[in-house]
Amino acid sequence: MEITRPACLEINLNNLQYNIEQIQKKIGKNVKLMPVIKANGYGTYINQRLDVLNQFDIVAVANVDEGVYIRELGYNKEIFVLNQPYESEIGKIIKYDIIVGISSYGFAEKLAQTNKQVNVHIEIGTGMGRTGVHPYKIEKYLQTLAPNIKVEGIYTHFSSADTDDEFSKHQLKLFNVAVEKVKEILGNIKYIHAAASNALLNYPEARFNLVRPGIILYGYPGEEATLKKIDLKPITELKAKVIFLKEVPKGTSISYGRSFITTRKTKVANVPIGYADGFRRDFSNGWKVLIRGKKVPIIGKVCMDSFMVDVTDIENVQVGDEVVIWDNKNITLEQLAEKCGTINYEILCTVGSRIPRMFIENN
Repeated sequence: MEITRPACLEINLNNLQYNIEQIQKKIGKNVKLMPVIKANGYGTYINQRLDVLNQFDIVAVANVDEGVYIRELGYNKEIFVLNQPYESEIGKIIKYDIIVGISSYGFAEKLAQTNKQVNVHIEIGTGMGRTGVHPYKIEKYLQTLAPNIKVEGIYTHFSSADTDDEFSKHQLKLFNVAVEKVKEILGNIKYIHAAASNALLNYPEARFNLVRPGIILYGYPGEEATLKKIDLKPITELKAKVIFLKEVPKGTSISYGRSFITTRKTKVANVPIGYADGFRRDFSNGWKVLIRGKKVPIIGKVCMDSFMVDVTDIENVQVGDEVVIWDNKNITLEQLAEKCGTINYEILCTVGSRIPRMFIENN
């Protein structure tokens, strides 16, 4: 589809490939990389790029519909759903040959009733407090599984691999208890995985034979110290264009609620990104964007579809000038996240579907 909206999220595929290579270099050739492409590839839409996906033997998604999407796209290798699905999705799981994470007895019983082979990874609950089989109850759980349920993997999820070393090592110890019991009962397991972005960098012993990189795949740090451990290149830049210019006198109110009143004759630029696109109202009244190499403040409240900027001090500003929301240099994703009291993951994932994605690849 032709991009006509004067705003876009640029996705640098060369930087993505660089990050993939850096992660593989870090984990070694004997550990397989399973990219986490849930939530539309953390908002990047790389889950729509079959050329990117095909370099992996297995990819991870959050739910069955995400798996169905890439299967219909043409990806014919292994698709793993990280979270235990709903019983209503079992038909899709079988139809589209999707591997699922499981940890409840009831769901396993429903899979058994299909009499169709379903490949699964068993999730072990080691301290995330979300889902998972207790590590000391894994033997009992395995005994309840019907013959048509093929266990191809075992996994867990660290809760604090970036902040709590003691608890992370406790989780790893519990997971190893479960791994050894599963091996004792079933023999060698195809996939053993525990490490997402932070854990694969902080705990080499947690890499096993498969890792699940998420945020670092996209070039962003999962914690403050990440970039000291691996070289990454951010793959996204959010940009727009000035679509309207006007000059208003001193004392003019800007945007909803009249929260900003001009204190001088002011040149106002309108930028077509708003909170419906994921650009939050937290950025109202003072947050800066980059126009013609100069940082200029947002004035008034961010609207659903646009925001206004004071461009009085920019010479020769024109309709069509580029507006940089983040470029990873002058303005970073982490700075936006800090402003909102959140993490870079959330800012990236919530860039709305109304913002076109533009893939950039330099040969």
